[in-house]
Amino acid sequence: MTQATIEKENKQIAKQYKELLRISYQTLSDDDKKLIRSAFEVAVDAHKNQRRKSGEAYIFHPIAVAKIVASEIGLDAVSIASALLHDVVEDTEYTLDDIERMFGETVARIVDGLTKIAHLKKDMNISQQAENFRKMLLTLHDDVRVIIIKIADRYHNMLTLDAMPEHKQVKMASETLYIYAPLAHRIGLYNIKTELEDLSLKYTEPEVYQDISEKIEDSKVEQQDYIDAFSSIIDKSLKKEGLNYYIKGRMKSIFSIRKKMKTQNVSFDEIYDKFAIRIIYKSDKQNEKFLAWKIYSIVTDHFTPNPVRLRDWISSPKSTGYEALHITVMGPQGNWVEVQIRSERMHEIAEKGYAAHFKYKHGEQKEQGIEVWLNRLQEALENSNGSAVDFVEEFKLNLYSKEIFVFTPKGELKSLPKGATPLDFAFNIHTEVGMRTRGARVNGKLVPLNTTLNSGDQVEIITSDQAKPNQNWLDYATTARARAKIKSSLREEKKAIAQEGKEVLRRKLKSQKVTLSEDVVNKMVIYFKLKTSLDLFYRVGIGAIDNQKIKEFASSYSNAFISFFKNKIRRHSVPEDIDKDEITSKYDMLVFGKDEEKLDYKLSKCCNPIPGDEVFGFISVNEGIKVHKKNCPNAISLQSNYAYRIISAKWIDSTQEEFKSEIQLTGIDNLGLVSEITDVISDDMHVNMRNLNFSTEGGTFTGRITVVVKNNGILKKLIANLKRIEGIDKVSRI
Repeated sequence: MTQATIEKENKQIAKQYKELLRISYQTLSDDDKKLIRSAFEVAVDAHKNQRRKSGEAYIFHPIAVAKIVASEIGLDAVSIASALLHDVVEDTEYTLDDIERMFGETVARIVDGLTKIAHLKKDMNISQQAENFRKMLLTLHDDVRVIIIKIADRYHNMLTLDAMPEHKQVKMASETLYIYAPLAHRIGLYNIKTELEDLSLKYTEPEVYQDISEKIEDSKVEQQDYIDAFSSIIDKSLKKEGLNYYIKGRMKSIFSIRKKMKTQNVSFDEIYDKFAIRIIYKSDKQNEKFLAWKIYSIVTDHFTPNPVRLRDWISSPKSTGYEALHITVMGPQGNWVEVQIRSERMHEIAEKGYAAHFKYKHGEQKEQGIEVWLNRLQEALENSNGSAVDFVEEFKLNLYSKEIFVFTPKGELKSLPKGATPLDFAFNIHTEVGMRTRGARVNGKLVPLNTTLNSGDQVEIITSDQAKPNQNWLDYATTARARAKIKSSLREEKKAIAQEGKEVLRRKLKSQKVTLSEDVVNKMVIYFKLKTSLDLFYRVGIGAIDNQKIKEFASSYSNAFISFFKNKIRRHSVPEDIDKDEITSKYDMLVFGKDEEKLDYKLSKCCNPIPGDEVFGFISVNEGIKVHKKNCPNAISLQSNYAYRIISAKWIDSTQEEFKSEIQLTGIDNLGLVSEITDVISDDMHVNMRNLNFSTEGGTFTGRITVVVKNNGILKKLIANLKRIEGIDKVSRI
């Protein structure tokens, strides 16, 4: 490098340093400036021989991080000095003792925390170990400033990611989305969180990022026109009340627009709430709340509010200190638009987090303010328990809540536990509605009954007189009330089947010259290895014990000579539960995944699951599927670190197992034929259809139907009934 280039670079470094002092959000005392000056000099000396990937002097990076800490986050001099020194111990000759001797214990502790994180990252594959990394972040230090400076460091790295090779860009961007953006949100650094998300998208999905950012740029004029139209309507009323305010629009981030496009499956132009409108008003602390509600009242006088979307963060601020009143109203042109009502003080807190709280305090009081803030943040971070995925998920609206609020089609509010499904909602309204549930719509879209509901969802239940609970509903319902009602209904249904089964058995035994008596029932229960007489009648009712099996029993029972010797050799005692009024399940088969497939597996040694336990499968590298109990000591670590290798599993009773079968039909096409076919399957025989496909050509039709049946007997009967329909020529099982 030439002397002129070095001098030019040195001038640039000095300029950046002066700017750092000038843009500090906190007012810096002379002592503060001395501390920052010393840190700057040490950093310049330590990094003097280092350069970044882009070729510029390394010192520009610590200065840039310090500027983010000073201006955008608004932290104190100790934090600014620590940011300047954040790479010194890790990358240069200076030791931690040197830092402590020169700058004191607090700065040394923060730099130590940052150095440990840096070492940690070199030792492990972050994306695999997100869970562990997060735990390390929270336990390596007692000072939240470590995390804040780490976020600022990552933010600057993301801003200068262009110099990196592509594979590193994608890795860093993914890591940022998974760990740093949620941390920034939790701390209340909303602006930085948004920037981190957008920058991550720029490298993970560059074309999408480019496309959306261009469209945002193109719609700026349109956006301003909309804000002007909105303002002109309420302007007069607000001025009449003598309010001192201004209105501005805030475009939603590229990342959140992309997220909406994906979740709602819509294009950019179909998203109406691309921006929020902010009304920021002047007020003293005393009247803030009163004025916020006054503005709310004026806005809702002119625009219809959506009651689902009212968020009052003024009465109960977020753990980050965020305060505002959020409402969604039907704005001009019939589009929903979010309106955020904040005082200037609230706006400053929203922009800077808690740093705004102690900006105007001095000396002892300021120190205390910082202390309180850091402690509250530490608490907020440590409150996040559960797996890494939950940690990310927890930043949604209902941060700490254990319940969600959903709406009926008429707008009534219903409270349900977190994780509830439309089925829980149906039973919450009325048992009868639950029992007759056929399907559900959430926010106008048809959804499966096991969909997890979120706060603010509007849920409509579709009912039918023919609908009734089935065994799968127990997998869909989460609330105790719904599960109890479903179990009770299934029990009653099984008893009704058992009652019919008893009569069927009586007839079938009679044809074999055997009279149904208590002794015969006892012997049959033992013969078929069951527990109660109801078990026997139920299995006859569903066809699990068919004609052939009954004949086999009858011949062994009738042959008294054989029976006599059999009984001599092994005299069975009557099962003690034989007269119990219940149908039991003998869990003897394990099935996996949504389709309940039978796969090879091993029971894990760590928790030794037994039939009937709640279990899950883990796909191991060498030993195939290993089955663990859901409360196995290793379950949490397996589920958080290797979620992609988890497969759902459950024990079932093989005698009550259902089978999928495909039927092919051909015949002459006529009006109402499909309706007749479905009537025979669903209404007459109560068989479930999973798939239906009909095509016609030249007056003839071909149909394929996938049905779920308990056994071959039911399938044969179904095929025979379908053949009787006029116009059907051939019915065969594929």
